[in-house]
Amino acid sequence: MKYLNPERKNIRRKVSATSIIKVFTTSLLIAGIGLTEEKVRADGGDGLQFEVSFPSQVHYQPITGRAYVIISRHANRPPYLQTGVTGAPIWGKNIYALKPGAAAVIDRSVYGYPLPSIKDIPPGEYYVQGFINIYTEFKRSDGHTLWLHNDQWEGQRWNRSPGNIYSEVRKVNLNPSETTTVKLRCLNVIPPVDVPPDTKWVKRLKFQSNILTNFWGKPIYLGATILLPKGYDEHPDVYYPVNYIQGHFSLGSPHGFRPPQEGPEAQRGRGGGGFSPFWLSENCPRMIAVTFQHPCPYYDDSYAVNSANVGPYGDALLQELIPYVEEHFRIIREPYARTLSGGSTGGWESLALQIFHPDFFGGVWSLCSDPVDFNCYQIVNIYQDKNAYYREFEWFKIERPNNRSTDGKINSFMKDENHYELVLGDKSRSSGQWDIWEAVYSPIGEDGYPKRIWNKLTGEIDPEVAQYWRENYDLNYYLQKNWSWLGPKLVGKLHIYTGDMDSYYLNNAVVLMERFLESTKEPYYAGVVEYGDRQPHCWGPRGEELIKLMTEHITKNAPAGADTSTWKYK
Repeated sequence: MKYLNPERKNIRRKVSATSIIKVFTTSLLIAGIGLTEEKVRADGGDGLQFEVSFPSQVHYQPITGRAYVIISRHANRPPYLQTGVTGAPIWGKNIYALKPGAAAVIDRSVYGYPLPSIKDIPPGEYYVQGFINIYTEFKRSDGHTLWLHNDQWEGQRWNRSPGNIYSEVRKVNLNPSETTTVKLRCLNVIPPVDVPPDTKWVKRLKFQSNILTNFWGKPIYLGATILLPKGYDEHPDVYYPVNYIQGHFSLGSPHGFRPPQEGPEAQRGRGGGGFSPFWLSENCPRMIAVTFQHPCPYYDDSYAVNSANVGPYGDALLQELIPYVEEHFRIIREPYARTLSGGSTGGWESLALQIFHPDFFGGVWSLCSDPVDFNCYQIVNIYQDKNAYYREFEWFKIERPNNRSTDGKINSFMKDENHYELVLGDKSRSSGQWDIWEAVYSPIGEDGYPKRIWNKLTGEIDPEVAQYWRENYDLNYYLQKNWSWLGPKLVGKLHIYTGDMDSYYLNNAVVLMERFLESTKEPYYAGVVEYGDRQPHCWGPRGEELIKLMTEHITKNAPAGADTSTWKYK
């Protein structure tokens, strides 16, 4: 193993855990075997319950979707913004054509997290809020009709999605043993996303994808945010190499660029900060940086591959989005000038794009990638383990951790994040991390939704689904199986980085991939795998360091006759 500068900063993935929550789920797990996700409990009846409704003035049509109730001891933010793996208690229930004025009832039969039932609420005073996540009907080209949340260009964030509705916060004394009904009317609508305006440096585009619209039966959109180099307008004859950046949905500028301030702000020394001074300096090679927006009905990001459940996003990116960007901006449309980068989700996507399309891209810098070998799917071996949540021995079992600090402290367990997702949505509809992996990698189930890799309640793994994952999306297995023809196309193109104390144990899968890559012959992969000593998720080169590495690689691998000096002006 090789170690580099430990000072590189950590960037966190979508779900961040900060403390341990021990929840009362052991008895539920034992009793839950064989239960469906939708009806986890059947002991409704008297006692505390909540009614979540909405008037016709807020939404005049019946709603199919998911109703939530959230409680909190704190009023610093609305409760619906306090949920998470270590956040405020939430209960969720599917609603079907719920009419204005009618109520979705959240009683003790409805599953919640971290408290499985509202009867587990300790008596006391709480801030309470209702919320409705609205689903859209999709009649897909494969014949399946599904109800999912349709992204509104917010990146599949249910509690920030335009059109979703929520109630005012009520301060209520709750006692589960008393027969009480708390009524929560959703009178507030989340407004549309405010897309930042274009500037001299940053441009944004969005268009309807024909490929994806045909698959989903509803308009599906792709987009990109483009960061232009200094002197782009002043050098109209220059074409530039490009850095295609993968990652979670964001309308922010690539590499976190902020334009320099003018007037009083500039006089007080508030320039662009961070990466910006380098991008505008004479020492920066001139490139174009592009981040993609490709949210899907399951997540804020499609994972950039063709998938039975998510759809042909790989085709859409290569046949629609990239050509659209390269037609509208002066990009060198040659493989050697197309570089890929990304961290976490973007680390897997960028690596997958390079591996699955070796002739189209010229090199990848993949940071803290999601699992690249499913023998180490975080801390689960989906091919050998029987249960994702526990290591089982003859007389006892141990919970599998999900998130750790660099000092080894455990912040959450596998079942925690999975149970939280199950409350947000059944049938892989939580827009959470485990559910999108399932949606991308799994075959289609009999009901048209993704087939579960494991029982979401108990953690019991389905070996047939695991084998499907292996044959289609296990990147290390794909490399090993195809190296004879694939290897020559990837020589020198793979650059992989991870902290050896990755917060989500993702370094373990990288070690397995490194073992194979270092064993390659005829040809040897001639790339880079580097580890940050005691570094968390997500460690690796970025910003100025990354641009310089890419520039060196592009210059070195440019074909004979290519002029790499034109885009290196001062």
